[in-house]
Amino acid sequence: MDLTKALLERKSVRAFLDKPVAKDIIVKILSYARHAPSGTNTQPWEVAVVTGQKKSELDKLLVKQFRDGVDRQMDYNYYPVDKMPEALQARRVACGLQMFEALDIKRSDKEKRMAQWEKNYISFGAPATLYFFAHPKLEKGSFMDYGMFLQSIMLMATSLGLATCPQAALAEQPQIVKSALGYPNDIVLVCGMALGYEDTTDVINSYRTPREEVTTFTKFFD
Repeated sequence: MDLTKALLERKSVRAFLDKPVAKDIIVKILSYARHAPSGTNTQPWEVAVVTGQKKSELDKLLVKQFRDGVDRQMDYNYYPVDKMPEALQARRVACGLQMFEALDIKRSDKEKRMAQWEKNYISFGAPATLYFFAHPKLEKGSFMDYGMFLQSIMLMATSLGLATCPQAALAEQPQIVKSALGYPNDIVLVCGMALGYEDTTDVINSYRTPREEVTTFTKFFD
């Protein structure tokens, strides 16, 4: 698959087949993704690949935290502490509405909405979850580097016929994840990512979120 096709076909998948991803395929994905650029070649990424029994155990812990209503305690602010800029907030709201409309879940049906959200914590049933960590002294520049690394993983996975979903939700309870996987308390849990094979029959994978035209976010100077 060429880069153009991978860029267009990559999407956040929220239903996966019950089909394991071979370890050598995951190694291949990471082997290519490690060539992503980073400031002064710092390569700030640390990756935990979680599958099988360990994934099942961790999934249960995260689901329990969600069901118990434990407050989210991310290691950093993913969204603004104050009000989100209006245009960005509108896109955020539209994204959620598009998903629930595809599932035919009404805004008033809180039970079904919560049940769908809970699937975040089991990586939507993907056979593998990747957790991404960073040194606590790193700053915003390293998060930029991390974004390029994450995109490289997703594009490489797409080129190999796999599907992904990058997830901030998997970093909402960092201490649970760190304890389960044996990472130090002070390391930063950046995010997680579901990895597997798309269930193309599930309606939740049937829609695509729109993208702004180049003219709306670009100015040319000459």
